[in-house]
Amino acid sequence: MPYHITLIPGDGVGPEITAVTKKVIEATGVEIEWDIQEAGAEVIKKYGTPLPPSVIESIKKNKVALKGPITTPVGSGFRSVNVALRKELDLYACVRPCKTYPGVRSPYQNIDLVIIRENTEDLYAGIEFEQGKPETLEFIEAVEKWGKGKIRPDSGISIKPISIFGSERIVKFAFQYACSEKRRKVTAVHKANIMKYSDGLFLAVAREVAKNYPDIEFEDRIVDNMSMQLVQKPELYDILVLPNLYGDIISDLGAGLIGGLGMAPGANIGDKYAVFEPTHGSAPKYQGMNKVNPLAMILSGMMMLKYIGERERAERLERAIREVIKEGERVTYDLKPTPDDPTACGTQEVGEAIIEKLRNIS
Repeated sequence: MPYHITLIPGDGVGPEITAVTKKVIEATGVEIEWDIQEAGAEVIKKYGTPLPPSVIESIKKNKVALKGPITTPVGSGFRSVNVALRKELDLYACVRPCKTYPGVRSPYQNIDLVIIRENTEDLYAGIEFEQGKPETLEFIEAVEKWGKGKIRPDSGISIKPISIFGSERIVKFAFQYACSEKRRKVTAVHKANIMKYSDGLFLAVAREVAKNYPDIEFEDRIVDNMSMQLVQKPELYDILVLPNLYGDIISDLGAGLIGGLGMAPGANIGDKYAVFEPTHGSAPKYQGMNKVNPLAMILSGMMMLKYIGERERAERLERAIREVIKEGERVTYDLKPTPDDPTACGTQEVGEAIIEKLRNIS
């Protein structure tokens, strides 16, 4: 029986790296019937929205999607296709592995972190008060009336909600991920020393959840200290679980440790649905140039294979990727000793190299 999976090529370089990833995944031998769906800035004229209802319907039907990067339309009033997907499908866990492969240009080696970010709460919940609006001034007056401090009347305000429910399920997800992937430690990252009622709640819940997983080591770190620790001694850490904003920032720090966003896969997962996608943007200036690194997208596809139960094929694919990177011959410019290396390959050539390796791996 083939797997039914939604495929969203996306915008910019999305269709190029998605096409290569599709070929590579099929070369593992897994049988997939792809349900191709259009979304992004380039389809607004056609559908009147960057996220047509058919996309959501397809993911709800198939349960799993592989998605290329999507451009957020400027000035359209639509915040983000990615945010809309997370909200509509309740994809509360953002999973971003950060792993070094021999041959990648990075001052760090032997890094193998997973950053798990809560996706639905915190400052990214979108609860904001615009500067100068009547409701904003009313809110400011209420804060002062409640004795919670003074806010300048010319302020814009964003609300930071963190709940027991949201904290509990993301920390449980992190521990369950640690169990399934045979990981040793979970670190909760926070700023509870300052934000005692939001981050403090997140930390308190994390400590309670950790008691249910005695075989997994648990610790916590303040987010600014965590940033320093990751630069100085990242090998000490395994799984990090964070509220939304810190998770976004630390994810990019993690990508920097392993060679950049071109090597950073990702997934947004909920209890019913999962969407796998690279963490980088759509890079429209490189569209159609056969230049960008497709490995973040291919590694996202590898994560998808694990998710649907095809772990053996996923591990074969990772071995093929590792060998291509280590040899360093058929890789894109960002994986060469210098970006202007004339031997750099294109997007499609990297995919072909991985497929050749797959044929020789039993």
